[in-house]
Amino acid sequence: MVVPLEMGWRHLLFENWPVDPAVMDAHLPTELDPDTYDGSAWLSVVPFTNVAVRPKGVPEALGIRLPELNVRTYVTRDGVPSVYFFSLDAQGVASVVGARLFHHLPYYYARISLETTDGRVRFESRRLHPGARPARYDATYWPTGEPFAAPEDPFGEFLAERYRFYTETQDGSMRYTDVEHDSWTLYPAAADVEVNSLLSAHGFARPDADPVYYYSPGLDVVASRSKRSSRKKRDGNAT
Repeated sequence: MVVPLEMGWRHLLFENWPVDPAVMDAHLPTELDPDTYDGSAWLSVVPFTNVAVRPKGVPEALGIRLPELNVRTYVTRDGVPSVYFFSLDAQGVASVVGARLFHHLPYYYARISLETTDGRVRFESRRLHPGARPARYDATYWPTGEPFAAPEDPFGEFLAERYRFYTETQDGSMRYTDVEHDSWTLYPAAADVEVNSLLSAHGFARPDADPVYYYSPGLDVVASRSKRSSRKKRDGNAT
């Protein structure tokens, strides 16, 4: 990133499938290892909205709203639990172009709507990015049960308590960003997912297992500048 950013993440669904670690490994850059829970790697689709996105230090009232949908997995490098993004679909041409050019993130332009009614979130996304494989996601989701602190739940902690994310740029370089925020509050969740073609758009067969759902009302975030990461293979040799 050119400058650190402040923002809020709101109305998140974590939709999570177990995946064979060898399958996930084949989709990852060689510098990253799939992180596992209960012997599986995990593939997640996460719809939500950013609010008050702005350079750090700029008043919140001047920030922008940016609905978003990402496809991610969980990785380690040098022992640090991290997130790897396969894609981030977002509303707004200028925001997507800026994120790609200056923040080195694999954003795709999409037409997205997010509405909340009676405690339920309706999320619809259509990827319209030129040259990209089409992808569509339509879902309604809502919290169930009682809230819990992610660090107090082993699987919730695995999914949510990560403070670094990696991306691979078009020139093959690796970049990472560190984020700061409070610990997550999660709820068990239910979802009615009518359409999800995101997994096939990224070369994944739909997993046989049913997804595990969590909901979060969100939290506020500070994201560091994007930093270039050395091309270090898993055997420890730099490239």
